Amino acid sequence: MRVRVGLSREYIAIFLFLAVGAFILLLHNMELLEFGQNVNATIPVPRRSKDPDMHRSLCPLQPLSPEDAAEEILLLESIAWPGPPPLPAPLSQTSDPAHSSFTIVPAKGRGQWHVGDQLEVLIKVSDFQGRPKTFGGDFLFARLHNQALVAGVAGQVVDHLNGSYSAFFSLLWEGDAQVEVMLVHPSEAIPVLQRLVSEYPGRMSFRSVFRSGSLSETSYCNICMRPTQQPLCNYTDPLTGEPFFCLKPKSLSCGTRFLQDRWQIDSNRKNVLLQSGVNMKVYIRPSGPASVPVLPKNEGEPEVKSNIVKSGPSGYYYQGVWRALDGTTVHQFNSASVIVECLKGKELRMYGDSTVNQWFKYLLKAHPGLKMFNLHTEMKAGPFMALDYANNILMFEHCHGPPLHYGPFLTRSFRYIANELDGLTGGTNTVVVIGVWAHFVTYPMEIYIRRLQNIRRAVVRLLDRSPDTLVIIRTANPKDVQETPMLSDWSALQRDKVLRAMFKGLNVRWVDAWDMVLAHYLPHLLHPGPPIIKNMVDVLLSHMCPTMGS
Repeated sequence: MRVRVGLSREYIAIFLFLAVGAFILLLHNMELLEFGQNVNATIPVPRRSKDPDMHRSLCPLQPLSPEDAAEEILLLESIAWPGPPPLPAPLSQTSDPAHSSFTIVPAKGRGQWHVGDQLEVLIKVSDFQGRPKTFGGDFLFARLHNQALVAGVAGQVVDHLNGSYSAFFSLLWEGDAQVEVMLVHPSEAIPVLQRLVSEYPGRMSFRSVFRSGSLSETSYCNICMRPTQQPLCNYTDPLTGEPFFCLKPKSLSCGTRFLQDRWQIDSNRKNVLLQSGVNMKVYIRPSGPASVPVLPKNEGEPEVKSNIVKSGPSGYYYQGVWRALDGTTVHQFNSASVIVECLKGKELRMYGDSTVNQWFKYLLKAHPGLKMFNLHTEMKAGPFMALDYANNILMFEHCHGPPLHYGPFLTRSFRYIANELDGLTGGTNTVVVIGVWAHFVTYPMEIYIRRLQNIRRAVVRLLDRSPDTLVIIRTANPKDVQETPMLSDWSALQRDKVLRAMFKGLNVRWVDAWDMVLAHYLPHLLHPGPPIIKNMVDVLLSHMCPTMGS
């Protein structure tokens, strides 16, 4: 790319654009500093209506087209979870990891394991009284690893619906392979999680500030609102139909809303079936050896292959580096110069949540030449923009529209991803990253399905008009139960399945965050640790620049 000496008209236009943007951001920050000042201390919340005619769905949704409605039914059926009878059971009769065990199934034929073979592990679950369970539905994680080699791969768990399970692992490295099995949730906890979503979808609540002149009021807002006789402000997006509502302030109009923040998480609904260290994310012990020696691959044996739609692992770690099995050649981008060469001349647009923001921050740190355009903003939700003028690199990051679990942020910065994508020209030098999942786990699946349907339609329109545009999807990932107890891994997995199904068959690329977190030695975190993020960004850049890196 040539750098011209002197200021051309296009460069002057860029400088004017940046100057105007800086002024706008300054105004935004002045408003944020005023947040909490002159605001009523009491936040009105919905009162249950005593009028029987007022009863309606907690999450009002616009009607779907016949095609979308049929797809919604199929998706809900595809993630139906096997489980026990719906009758509640005492804790003593529920799955207990301390009384459960796993056993490595002996190698068939040669009696030895080689690279390329499959290892099978049989898992038997019992209750707190030591009695074997007779039905399935337990949520289990399985991992194969070698600490010395910094190697790991996620296992695929099969439910036999009789209290026993099989975990299958691809053997991908020579040397020791250690098995880990974890009970994430007992089968009896799944109906509890389902009930929380259906009966209390608004337990993550929000507040909005309304202001006109010197008068300010604060009000309760959410996607799902309990029936109330109080008037509502309807902020349903006219283009996508995405719903959002606030209780109308007493004195101000709905049009005066300017700031939103997360208010509180209702975490008071404790349950004995959701106890960290007892029956939630607890390791199951082996009944015999927990590891096997793996010999070199036999000549003529095929390489292990996989598929992103979870017929097997999408990749594995070896010496701390992610090796993909889904057809992607993952390169290492270990220096700023290589990263710059990949990003040169590109427009990288990231849409999603804070797990996408991790990538944005990583690239900022890895390439000092990228300068943040909004260095003085305090807004967690963005938008954020970075520019490397010399190398013609533009990097942009924006959160998805509500619900958002962080704030405060200005309501006029709300931008639904579908609407943003419709405003893109696209092309060879445009890269779009989408990561949407974490903020939807407390809401009914129908809310998430409709959001993804809107995004997918916009992706299809973008690829129709600019087929050379690169679209990359980031999947969900497991997290620590102590971070946000109300956001379970089971709920994340359900949305992960829907996400993969929704974009299956489209010309998009994937970063399998689920496998990359599950296979790594680091603890599960909502925001994965730096070594995992580094590997994720290497996959991202490998999609963008398949012939670069090392």
